[in-house]
Amino acid sequence: MAAAWDLVREHGLDGLSMRDLGDRVGMRAQSVYSYFASKLEIYDAMFLEGFQAFAERMDEAVDDDRLASEPVATAKGVARAFVEFCTSDPARYQLLFLRTIPGFAPSAASYAVSEQSYERMAEELAIVGVSGQAWLDIWTAMLTGLASQQISNDPGGDRWKQLVDPVVEMLLREAGTRDTTDTAPETGTGTGTAPTTTTSTDNNGVVEPDSANPNESEQP
Repeated sequence: MAAAWDLVREHGLDGLSMRDLGDRVGMRAQSVYSYFASKLEIYDAMFLEGFQAFAERMDEAVDDDRLASEPVATAKGVARAFVEFCTSDPARYQLLFLRTIPGFAPSAASYAVSEQSYERMAEELAIVGVSGQAWLDIWTAMLTGLASQQISNDPGGDRWKQLVDPVVEMLLREAGTRDTTDTAPETGTGTGTAPTTTTSTDNNGVVEPDSANPNESEQP
């Protein structure tokens, strides 16, 4: 798996080939098929690893005690961690949050990890005052949009990353959170239920198996 990640980081997400992977690990391409039936299975294993890393990073960004006492500051920290995670590895970001590989959809087992991350995010945002499907959709679109712009238009810089805090503040104001006092917020105005794999929405911005990607960024 480490070799597969190295290859997509060097040659792009669509540049992965069984031959190159075999060469990288010192075996014939045919031998690689004894571990993975197809290249799509490799992408699926990478998707799983990627979202496991994402969940771990998001957990590190949240301190439950601070979330209760300083919800807005915590929300900003989580948003910064989200965008930094995405921009630190463009190939991984594309795999997890954009539909760029024809024919690929995560397996149910791999996709379940992304759903768990989404559910945890929804629980934490509810404490901040961001609740309801519309507000959750805005949150994910906001963060993946900033990440896409940063990767596309200022790779290695911080033009869009430095906008995370003010954008979070705007969202929290609209959602009804009193961010200037950093106290317990009012309930958000949105309503709705969590997305499922039968809808066209996505978890944390990640494309569901049968949906189109709503997070394509527009370059200025």
